[in-house]
Amino acid sequence: MSDFFKQVEILRWDDHRYYHQSRINQSLHLVSAVSFLVAYGLLFVDPAVAGLVGWLVGMVTRQSGHIFFEPRCYDHVNQASDDYKESIKVGYNMRRKAILIGTWLALPVLLFVSPGLLGLIEPSHGISGFVHDTGLMWLALGVGGIALRTVHLFFLRGPLCGLAWAYKILTDPFHNVAIYWRSPLALLRGQKLDPMEPTAHPAKGEAHTPV
Repeated sequence: MSDFFKQVEILRWDDHRYYHQSRINQSLHLVSAVSFLVAYGLLFVDPAVAGLVGWLVGMVTRQSGHIFFEPRCYDHVNQASDDYKESIKVGYNMRRKAILIGTWLALPVLLFVSPGLLGLIEPSHGISGFVHDTGLMWLALGVGGIALRTVHLFFLRGPLCGLAWAYKILTDPFHNVAIYWRSPLALLRGQKLDPMEPTAHPAKGEAHTPV
């Protein structure tokens, strides 16, 4: 278990230092984290609404921070190019995120064209039924996205890395609140980037594996 949690901490640290240098991105991750915590609670009450909150609030704010505000130029803090960081990313890099987001946007269109999803579900009626089924599909997409990548990592990097990544993703809302709750205050003071201490960039195959 010590190796497992050590791997989780490595993934968390690399995720922070490589991909969350912008204070705006950190602040949006705080909003995202709170919304995901709300979605976690809603899972026990209304899973469809949990899916809607998780994607429309949690994922939109989270990915907006990465796409629009996180620096994509050469990373002088970690001495790494953006292309290098994208190539070694364990979880969803920008290419994989594009596929995931494309699937997310396509699902409501598919449901509109075929309310019964080609006979897979009972067709719902009215706008409320459409929204309800969309929320459930988005929830299934989120669960499936984590499960598929976890299994994929089993073969790429081993079960320890796959399980550590899945654990990190599922607990990110709690961790993001803990480390980014001060970020909006720093942003209000005019601090656009987190003044991270420079760290030696590890070579490929060494301990640090960004997520």
